[in-house]
Amino acid sequence: MSIAVQVCAVPLLVGALYWFGWVAFPLIPPLIWMVFRKQTAARVEGKGRAVLITGCDTGFGQLLAKQLDGLGFRVFASCLYPDGQGAQSLKRECSQELKVLKLDVTLDEDVAKAKEFVEANLPAEGLWGLVNNAGISEWGEVEWNNIQVYQRHADINLWGSIRMAHAFSPLLRQSKGCFIFMSSMSAFIHVVATSAYVITKCGIEAFADCLRLEMEKFGVKVSLIEPGNYASATNILKVQTCEEMWNGLNDAAKRVYSKEYIQLCIDYIQNVTKGKPRNPMDVTNTIIEALVSPNPKARYLVVSMVTKVVNEEVSRNVIYMHFQKALDNFDIGDY
Repeated sequence: MSIAVQVCAVPLLVGALYWFGWVAFPLIPPLIWMVFRKQTAARVEGKGRAVLITGCDTGFGQLLAKQLDGLGFRVFASCLYPDGQGAQSLKRECSQELKVLKLDVTLDEDVAKAKEFVEANLPAEGLWGLVNNAGISEWGEVEWNNIQVYQRHADINLWGSIRMAHAFSPLLRQSKGCFIFMSSMSAFIHVVATSAYVITKCGIEAFADCLRLEMEKFGVKVSLIEPGNYASATNILKVQTCEEMWNGLNDAAKRVYSKEYIQLCIDYIQNVTKGKPRNPMDVTNTIIEALVSPNPKARYLVVSMVTKVVNEEVSRNVIYMHFQKALDNFDIGDY
């Protein structure tokens, strides 16, 4: 609870005593306890505790692994390519407490092996946190994407997170630790050509909300991290070339969408995602806050102050209008 709320709470408690007299006196001690109790809990220390992070080859996952290692956590940094540059960077720059392990979150056997490895190398305080960070993002209108694109996004972004949560729930129950799920502002601001990614983030939001209710009785916390546009900082967004996208279209779509139209859309998306660089530590520092806080929030929205002030309906309309402006006077094919 913030200092400002506490300062306001004191005169309110005194006012209650003044207006209701001594009848209200028995209520004052429990009210004071409710106001100040959250401040008595200490922040979580890293020493003796472990955190498992998925998707540490690049981006948020790799940066977070290095930061948590510096804070004294035993980090299990899972990588899709344990011999790749990202994994080697972690081994080279971090302490011996950090453990790199191979993990494809879409494979049951990989998750089972990862669990065995984590259990065999846990410190005294056990597994404190699971950060479900692994994810992909591809761009394209619905008619441009085949069903395999949607399945691939769901397998990694959604089912992968659920698979990990299911496997590691017993360890987090034992430590009364916390789940961290990487969501996105896209979960509630939906725009054109992002459906494959958006539906997975909507699913993560729903799953985490349900898991939070179920884990509350065990003292386990569940938090969602909702970053804004950090595509330029993480390189998560894969944008195919015009030729690649065109070759993937069926004949019906090719009669509607010309190569010029596709290229215009690609240029627009690249301009949006490669705008002003954002500091990825905005996101990783927020994840750390959720991990070490004695009372983490259910949701952490990591966006600019302007985006926080402007409501989501306005934001969605602004994005859509910019897209429509880019397409002004552009004729599509015979549909």
